[in-house]
Amino acid sequence: MRRVSVVGSSGSGKTTTARRIAAALDLSYVELDDLHWGANWAQASAEELRNRVTAATAGEAWVVDGNYQSKLGTLVWERADTVVWVNPPLWRVMWQSVTRTVRRAATQEELWSGNREGWGGLMFWRGEDSILWWAWTTYGRTRDRYETAMSEGPYAALDWHRLRTRRDVERLLASIT
Repeated sequence: MRRVSVVGSSGSGKTTTARRIAAALDLSYVELDDLHWGANWAQASAEELRNRVTAATAGEAWVVDGNYQSKLGTLVWERADTVVWVNPPLWRVMWQSVTRTVRRAATQEELWSGNREGWGGLMFWRGEDSILWWAWTTYGRTRDRYETAMSEGPYAALDWHRLRTRRDVERLLASIT
C-alpha cells in the first residue's frame, strides 16, 4: 500500500480517511479538490487537472483523495496499487454532508483557493449548486461504478478495501500501522 486512491461519494468521509491513511503510512497527501478548484470556484479543465494529477502522482508513494473520473478517467488508478472505497450508507452520507455544509457555512472555513461554502449548499432545490443534491443524486451511480470496477475489468486486480462503517475504517488503519 504505497500508491493509494481513496474514493467515495461526496460526504462519505473520504477526505478524513485519506488524511489518516497518509499520516499512518507517512505518505504524501494529494487532494483532488485542491487541484481542481480555483479562485471563485473556477474549475480546472480536464487537461489542466490531468497535468496537475500527473505531477502530483509522479512519485512512488502517495494517497490521492477524490474521484473526478469524468475529467481524469482512470489516470489515478493506472498508477495506484490500492483503492480504498469509503462507502457508508446513504443516510450517513447525507448526515455528514449536512453537518459539514452547516459547519463550513457558519464558520466561513476557507477551502481550496480561498473559496468558502455558503448556505446555498443546503438548498436541495438549487440542483448542482447544492452539495446535498449532488450527494443524493450521485450516490447510487458512484456505488454502481465502484462495485463494477472492483469485481471486473483491469482495475479489479488492484488491492480493494471497501469501508462501509467507521469500524471498517478503524480496522484498516489498525492493519497498516
